[in-house]
Amino acid sequence: MNIQAVKVIYKYEMLRTWNTLFQSIASPVISTALYFIVFGSAIGSRIQSVEGVTYGLFIVPGLMMLSILTQSVSNASFGIFFPKFSGTVYEVMSAPISFFEILLGYVGAAASKSLILGAIILITASFFVDLRIDHPIWMVVFLILTCISFSLLGFIIGLWANNFEKLQVVPLLIITPLVFLGGTFYSVSMLPPVWQTVTLFNPVLYLVSGFRWSFFGISDVHVGVSLGVILLFLAICSGVVWWMFKTGYRLKQ
Repeated sequence: MNIQAVKVIYKYEMLRTWNTLFQSIASPVISTALYFIVFGSAIGSRIQSVEGVTYGLFIVPGLMMLSILTQSVSNASFGIFFPKFSGTVYEVMSAPISFFEILLGYVGAAASKSLILGAIILITASFFVDLRIDHPIWMVVFLILTCISFSLLGFIIGLWANNFEKLQVVPLLIITPLVFLGGTFYSVSMLPPVWQTVTLFNPVLYLVSGFRWSFFGISDVHVGVSLGVILLFLAICSGVVWWMFKTGYRLKQ
């Protein structure tokens, strides 16, 4: 493996984050604080607790997922789209480096950014609520798997998109609505039976539910199912990226 090439791609992508610090880090943190102020105060005053957990504490895993999913997709998609748009990606592809090493550099950087963001949001949340994490190791496992999976999805979107409009359509029109409807701010058990069944078809529900279980030991679906869905999604995204590189989809044009 060409470790040096992976390091170069990784460092370049991480450097881009520090050059756009407000957009990459500060903006999501401010948004999270606003969610706590609005939802924690307005809705929290009406909903005292959910399954024995105070509402302000209950929404912490959902808020982390909301930011991590959107930022993982955004960072990874832009990270590969811009070199493709400017034509510099062809220099990377012509270098003595495999597709796996290219993927490791770009996706590794995007996942690292999301992990840093998740840690910052967790620290931010501690100023609003008394944090409780029942299964810290599983919390880290779910966090890492989610960051990698959605960074891969973002990488796919970046390869697929041929303009800036397409780059934003999936995160804005698909990812964000699925996150909001996936139990981010509520428990599925609070919904009518029909909508509980409909929500089970939302894949984000399993991510949020598993992540929330690692905090409080409660979940809308079995934690094993949540873990299985994340691993399946990771495998599917990996397969799609492999196919894109093998066929040169949107890369040989």
